[in-house]
Amino acid sequence: MGAVVSCIQSALRAIGRTIMSVLYGIGNIITAIVNGIVDFFGVIVGCLTCSGSSRRRRVGHHHTTGTTTTRRRGWGRKRHGVRAI
Repeated sequence: MGAVVSCIQSALRAIGRTIMSVLYGIGNIITAIVNGIVDFFGVIVGCLTCSGSSRRRRVGHHHTTGTTTTRRRGWGRKRHGVRAI
């Protein structure tokens, strides 16, 4: 009798997990749709307010350190006094 109960519990647990997976999938689809709509309206508002991407992106951005202005050159560490051999 215990084996029958265990089998029924396993079947119900599998059905429950399947239903939860379907619900999570539907939730992810709805989230993706909402994010797409929000991005679309963001583009529309950006066009209407003339805040194009050309204003946000600055060519030749300079990094200011103290009183000097230097151009950033990647993610590497700064090497002071390194000589080529």
